[in-house]
Amino acid sequence: MKISDDKISEIKIIRGASCGATWEAINKVIGTSIDDAPVRIGLETQFFCIADPAGWDPIHGKSPVHFAGDVHRAALEKAIRAEINKTSS
Repeated sequence: MKISDDKISEIKIIRGASCGATWEAINKVIGTSIDDAPVRIGLETQFFCIADPAGWDPIHGKSPVHFAGDVHRAALEKAIRAEINKTSS
């Protein structure tokens, strides 16, 4: 990941959703501020996800689509923190 002027300028996907939602969502996140990007990646992933949204998981209380959005948001937040820590060291 690269950040320029507090915006996402580059992301290298190491592991993504098998349906391709990760790659589609990343295209929508490049150029987004680091404050808005985690929410945006979650929403975009949900939009592009092809999992059945009706398949609610009784343990987590979420559909696979919502779970995918949460996982992508968390991964991007982790990558942003890592990049900020790397550049501030």
